Amino acid sequence: MTSNGWFQILFFLAVILAITRPVGAFMARVFNREKTLIDFVLRPIEKLVYRVCGVHEDREMHWLEYGTAMLLFSAVSMFLLYLIERMQHVLGFNPQKLANVAPDLAWGTAASFTTNTNWQSYVPETTMSYLTQMAGLAYHNFASAAVGIALAIAVIRGVARREMKTIGNFWVDLTRSFLWILLPVSFVVALTLVSQGVVQNFKPYATAQLVEPQTIQTQGSDGKTTTQTVAQQTIALGPVASQEAIKMFGTNGGGFFNSNSAHPFENPTPFTNFLEMILIFAIPSGLTYTLGRMTGSPRHGWAVWSAMAALFLVGVFAAYAAESRGNPEIASLTATQTAQSADASGAGAQHAAPQVAESPNSPPVPSSGFTIDQSASAQQAGGNMEGKETRFGVANSALFATITTDASCGAVNSMHDSFTPLGGMVPLLNIMLGEVIFGGVGSGLYGMIVFVVLAVFIAGLMVGRTPEYLGKKIEAFDVKMAMLSVLAASLTILIFAATAVATKPGLAGITNPGPHGLSQILYAFTSSVGNNGSAFAGISANTVWYNTATGIAMLIGRFFVVIPILAIAGNLAAKKTTPASLGTFPVTGPLFTTLLVSTIVIVGALTFFPALSLGPILEHLLMNAGRAF
Repeated sequence: MTSNGWFQILFFLAVILAITRPVGAFMARVFNREKTLIDFVLRPIEKLVYRVCGVHEDREMHWLEYGTAMLLFSAVSMFLLYLIERMQHVLGFNPQKLANVAPDLAWGTAASFTTNTNWQSYVPETTMSYLTQMAGLAYHNFASAAVGIALAIAVIRGVARREMKTIGNFWVDLTRSFLWILLPVSFVVALTLVSQGVVQNFKPYATAQLVEPQTIQTQGSDGKTTTQTVAQQTIALGPVASQEAIKMFGTNGGGFFNSNSAHPFENPTPFTNFLEMILIFAIPSGLTYTLGRMTGSPRHGWAVWSAMAALFLVGVFAAYAAESRGNPEIASLTATQTAQSADASGAGAQHAAPQVAESPNSPPVPSSGFTIDQSASAQQAGGNMEGKETRFGVANSALFATITTDASCGAVNSMHDSFTPLGGMVPLLNIMLGEVIFGGVGSGLYGMIVFVVLAVFIAGLMVGRTPEYLGKKIEAFDVKMAMLSVLAASLTILIFAATAVATKPGLAGITNPGPHGLSQILYAFTSSVGNNGSAFAGISANTVWYNTATGIAMLIGRFFVVIPILAIAGNLAAKKTTPASLGTFPVTGPLFTTLLVSTIVIVGALTFFPALSLGPILEHLLMNAGRAF
C-alpha cells in the first residue's frame, strides 16, 4: 500500500461526502413535488406522459397496489426485452448481422437487465446488435434504476408518514425518476465521456492489419487442435457513451464490451475512471440524506450514511492490503521456478506466472523460458497485478472492486477471479451483506431499512421495552417481514450454490478446481441474487443450466426481497407516532451507527461464514502453504 493510493481512496470518499447533501436534497424536492430549476422544461413533458398513459398523478396507492404496479411494469418490460433479443436479426441497427439470441440466454439476459443485475453470460460485441444494446439493454438500465429509486422513496414515505394507508403513486415516482434524475445527468455525462474518448457511433466494426501476424491454436468440440495465423484484428464500435453513463449512474454495470470498464473505449482515462466511480455512489449516498430530510431527522440520515461509509472503508482496506501484498508463493520462488511451475500446472496456476509477466515494475522477461537469476518477489513489487489494468494499478482496482460490489453495480475495471483469495473475498462479502453498503440505486437504502428495523428491535430487547423507530413502534409484523426479506436472499444463494456444486451442469462451468472453483460458483449466485451482476470472470456461465438458474435467482433477489419491505413501509405509514422518552433508543448517534454495523456484519457472518470458510478462506490458507488453484 502507498500513500498515493490511500490519498486517492480518501479523496474519493471526501467527494462522495461533499455531493451527498445536494444530491439528496434535490431528490427530496423532486419527490415531495417541490419546485426545482428544471421544472419549466420537464413539467410539461411529465403532464403529457400522464395524459397519454392515463395516469392520475394525485391518486396515491396502498402498498399492495404499489407493489402490483411495479411487478406488472417489470414483467412487461422483461417480455419486450426478450422479444427484441429473439428478433434482433430481422430488426434494424445490426451492421454486423448478428444472429438472434438463443432462448435460454435471452431469458437470462432479460431477467438480468429487468432486475438491475446486468449479469452478462455472453460476449456483447458478438452477441447483441446496436438496437438490442440501445432499445433493449440501455432502456432497462434506465427503467430498472427508476424502479429502484421509486421503491426507495415509497419506503421513505412509509417511515415518514403518520396514520396514512398510502405510500405514493408508483407511476408518478417512476416518471419523476426518469425525467428529473436519470435522464439529465446521463445526457451530460455521456457528452463528457465522448469528450474523453469513449466511442459513440453506429458504424460497422473496424478492421486493422496486425503489424506482426499471430499464430494461435484453437480446440474444437471434437477435441482436435487447429493452428491458424491471424493477420487482422476486428475492433468493435457502437453507441457506447450513452450506455456507459446510465450503466454507472443507475448502478447497472452491464458493459458494452466484454472487458467492461477495463476496455479503453468504455473507460479511457484516469478522469473517466474516477468519474464513473463517483457516479456509482452518487444516488445511493444521496438517498441517505433524502431519508433524513423526508423523515424530518437529518441526523438519522447521516447516521445511516456513517454506517455505510465505515463498512466501505473496512472493505477497501482489506482488498487493497491483500492485493498490495501479492502472492507469498511467488515471493518464495525464483523466476525460473515460477516459470517451471506454470508450465507444469498449465492454466490452473493463475496466481503464479501471469503476475511475473504482467507486473508493471518487472524487467523485460524472455518470451520462452526464464533464465533470470532474480527473486520472483521483485516481480510483484507493485502487488498482485494479474487481471488488472496497468493504467489503474492495484489501488484503483481494489477501490473500483469495492465500490462496484458495495453499490450493486457490477461494472469492473479488473477481473475479480485473479484477485488474491482474501482480496476476492471482499467483493463477495460485500454482496453477501445484502448490498446495503450504499447499495444499488434505491435498493441499497430500502435494504438498509431492513437492517435498521432489526437493529432497533435488538436494541429494544436489550433495554427491555418495545422498540421504536423515529417514534413508531416496531412490532412482530415488521420484524417478520424484515427477516423474510433477509432469508429470501440468503437461502436462495446457498440453495442454488449447493445445487450447482452437487450437479454436473453446475461443476461444468468452473475453470479452477478446489476452493477457488467453489468461490466461482458462490460468487455467481451471490451476484445474481444480490442483483450485482459482476462475475469472478472465471466461470463459463453461458449454458442452459446457468442461464436458467441465475435468471430465477435474479428475479427472487429483486422481487421476493422488496415485497416484504413494501409491506413494512405500508405498515409503518399507518402507525401513530409516540413522543420520545428516556427509554427510547436514539437512531441518530454513533451508538446507533455501531449497532447497525454490528447487525449487518453478524447477520452476514452467521449466514455465510461456513461457505466462505470452504472457499476463499481455505484457498488463502492453502496459498500460504504453497498450493495454488
